[in-house]
Amino acid sequence: MPAQVRKMILHGAVGRADVLEFTVDQPKISADVLLSAMEQAIDPMVVIDEHNLIIFFNAAAEKIWGCSREEVMGRNVSCLVPEPERDRHDDYINRNRETGVGRIVGTSREVEFRRANGEYVCGELSISRVQVNDCGKIYYIAVMKDVTEQSRQRKILVLQNDVLQALASDMSIQEVGDLLCRRADSFVPGAVGALMLIDPSRRLSVSASPSMPKRYRAALDSMQLTPEQLEMLRANPAGSNTVVWDGYASLARSLGLERCCSSTIISRTGQVMGVFALYLRGDEADLAWAQRVVSTSMPFCALAIEQSETRQHIAQLSNFDSLTGLLNRTSLHNIIERLIMRGGDSQFSLFMVDIDRFRDINDALGHVNADRFLIEIGRRIRHLVKDEYIVSRSGGDEFIIVVPECSHERAEKFAENLINAIARPLQVGENTLSISCCVGISTFPANGPDSESLLSHADAATRQAKEDGRGLFRFAGQEKNQVAQDRLVLGSALRDSLSKGMLNLNYQPQVETMTGGLYGVEALSRWHHPTLGNIYPSRFIAVAEETGQIEAIGRWSLEEACSQMVKWDRDGVRVPTVAVNLSAVHFRNRGLPEHIANLLKHHGLTPDRLTVEITESVMMDSSSETEEVLHAIRRLDVGLSMDDFGTGYSSLSRLTRLPLTEIKIDRSFINDFEHDTNAQAVTMAVIGIGSRLGMTVVTEGVETEQQWRLLEELHCDVMQGYLFSKPLPPAELEKWFRERQERGSFLIPTTA
Repeated sequence: MPAQVRKMILHGAVGRADVLEFTVDQPKISADVLLSAMEQAIDPMVVIDEHNLIIFFNAAAEKIWGCSREEVMGRNVSCLVPEPERDRHDDYINRNRETGVGRIVGTSREVEFRRANGEYVCGELSISRVQVNDCGKIYYIAVMKDVTEQSRQRKILVLQNDVLQALASDMSIQEVGDLLCRRADSFVPGAVGALMLIDPSRRLSVSASPSMPKRYRAALDSMQLTPEQLEMLRANPAGSNTVVWDGYASLARSLGLERCCSSTIISRTGQVMGVFALYLRGDEADLAWAQRVVSTSMPFCALAIEQSETRQHIAQLSNFDSLTGLLNRTSLHNIIERLIMRGGDSQFSLFMVDIDRFRDINDALGHVNADRFLIEIGRRIRHLVKDEYIVSRSGGDEFIIVVPECSHERAEKFAENLINAIARPLQVGENTLSISCCVGISTFPANGPDSESLLSHADAATRQAKEDGRGLFRFAGQEKNQVAQDRLVLGSALRDSLSKGMLNLNYQPQVETMTGGLYGVEALSRWHHPTLGNIYPSRFIAVAEETGQIEAIGRWSLEEACSQMVKWDRDGVRVPTVAVNLSAVHFRNRGLPEHIANLLKHHGLTPDRLTVEITESVMMDSSSETEEVLHAIRRLDVGLSMDDFGTGYSSLSRLTRLPLTEIKIDRSFINDFEHDTNAQAVTMAVIGIGSRLGMTVVTEGVETEQQWRLLEELHCDVMQGYLFSKPLPPAELEKWFRERQERGSFLIPTTA
């Protein structure tokens, strides 16, 4: 093959320009001399013929490509070309042969390729086009210069510059980590960069690794380091492979990752903060270069982590209360304003908690113990709330909780839970304190368009609660003229809605504890006004009583419930009985029993299909008129239920004289039922009383399986609550009925 090159030289074809002639008339330069010079050249040289076959390959070329002359001579030059360009290389050359233009010939360019041993080399390549005069054949001479070290040095400088700019631009630790990993991935072909952090509990997590397989990342994220492993990382940073590779090597290899280079990230104070690693594909990877990239990246990782921790500390100081760790007042304002700016149907409630007689605690125990007291109160509130709730200590003994999507009923329950949680005795030093608090509640948008208004209304409600007593909650009130205006607007809207049939009933199932059968449903009024939105029952019922519309609502509820029972019977949904709430006003009307009798006859329902619920205010009404109405209803064989038993001033003597068939234990006894032995004792007593008097006992507000099991042990007859179902529209209750009927029991939690 060198003879062909000699022939080219003799024809004046070899040169450094596109065409540079040498002739035999030059006595001092012979073809053999020039050929020898090419052979001994420091730079690798390759010559290909008109068929793109290699016809010259000098010793320097053998060294840079890592293969012998015998392996490549006579082969297509594409065997020396990097993989991405290999398939198209002949096309580039042929286009240049035909047109004289193209990317093959021209100025030098930088290329990367892999040696035979797998090492990646960066070279500066220049190609000359040579045309033999007598035959017109076109040859190409390629001269390669090894610039691997220079290229790598440039890459290191680029990495340093990019990361420093990222740190200066306030990028997050994840963003800086992603940048580092992407740069490392591009520097070491086939590599997978990963920045892993280690928290104070010795848990490892992958903070950044854009190209790591998900299965391997999940495995690393679950790693809990032992104290011995942490000490190993600290003592030998370069030996971190023992921790982040050895235990997961088989999984890594199954995902194409064959080797690992890593280094421990250690702070200036000697703290182990994490690990930076490059996982490599293929055994032939250049480990020295990979380890150099890791070593270069590691200080920047440490800098990024320390910067992130500093920012977090500053944010902690500026956004959180230093004593309790809760949000401070400034942060609370910002969060409330963001909630308000969401627009749409956004609504939330704000609860302001104020500890009763905190000044006495402070004066008696001193500031240190008072601080411990506040820390414990903060812990109790955090334990009670959910993740999506916002908790703040806004100063002194004042705590704020923001609860999203909070209905009036839910707000009442949450306020009660708050008061009960804080009321538990608290040990501070050698003193056991009995605590109480007051809670003021404001709601958005009802109580103002901004955070200041909401906090002001909650503060006023808190003061009202304190005036009324200890351990109370109050909702933010309006001025008297606003109350009158609301009553006027709501009263008019309610009257219009009643006439147009815009009220509706939802039904909450009641389930037999021992058999799992359906005992019945309670009908609950709901009102959605087209412009006023959803109006809470506690609000419109109060307005109805004040405006004289409560009797009309009661008659409508009875009619609607009976009509719905008939529809369910027709559709094969057997609901044994429906309970309808009636106000005290109804039982002063002697015509009520006759109205109920006519209603049942009209709908073809037997009396046992209807239960009328009365409140304790009715029970305490000692007038002969009310007693006569109650006895007349019972003589119809319609059920009579005592609602919310135990919340008012129930009289056991009255309980024995009234013709009741059922008593309902109020949900307030069940709120902390699992942990409150007093509530359990009262509930057991009521169940015992009901059983001895031949009454069915229904427990409201059952929300947990533990409450269910305790009530089952106490032999409570019937349970009602969100554990089994919230109040449902008729169509949804029918669906609920059929699903549980197919499963053979109605005692199925809603989460099942």
